[in-house]
Amino acid sequence: MMNENESIVTYEEAVQRIETVGLLPLAPLFPEYPSLSSITPKENWHKDNALDPWLWRSRLAEEGIAAYGKFVKKKAILVSREYFPWVHRLLAGSRMIEEQYDAGLLSREAFKLYEIIEKQEGIDGRALRSQAGFRAKEDKKSFDQGLLDLQSISAIVICGTKEKEGLAEGKVAWNSSAYETSGCWMKRQGIAPFEGSVADASGLLVQQLEKHASAAALTKIKKVFAIND
Repeated sequence: MMNENESIVTYEEAVQRIETVGLLPLAPLFPEYPSLSSITPKENWHKDNALDPWLWRSRLAEEGIAAYGKFVKKKAILVSREYFPWVHRLLAGSRMIEEQYDAGLLSREAFKLYEIIEKQEGIDGRALRSQAGFRAKEDKKSFDQGLLDLQSISAIVICGTKEKEGLAEGKVAWNSSAYETSGCWMKRQGIAPFEGSVADASGLLVQQLEKHASAAALTKIKKVFAIND
């Protein structure tokens, strides 16, 4: 039996591990449970090469291996293509985005960002912030919160990264996250949405997690996804 906490070095090993555990936070999030940072050598991070786990997160999303986003507790997590339909069902609830907004469950800022992303799937974060009118420094908090709100209900995913365009020669800038609606990402990756109930999704998720998660980890995971026994 695979040790889910065993160290990995290559991207191919990361793919296998995500397919095994289903949920893999970037940083430690659940007790007695692996994270990408805990199972990879610290010295490999931010080296901008094939063994850099920081670069894997975008590749995993781009290749449809895992959905990527800050889905729980404002923390980044990778969710395998097998698990994501269940997680999406749990986080999204039964109401459409428009219904959530009309019911006061989603902020005006978040809804505005969603509408732009829906019209420009895969939009670069810089362009999104500009088009949504959050250019000013004091608007960044509202912009970031809007993105978090949308990810927390799995309305959107981070689908990759994009380099800043139009830079003068010799100038560099951080790559920016690109955003896509979850529905579009799933369709593009050939992932069928889960048609069952929230209870059905909960049952399937727990059934799979019980195979490798400790009791302590499972308790915490169930809590963050509001799964009741």
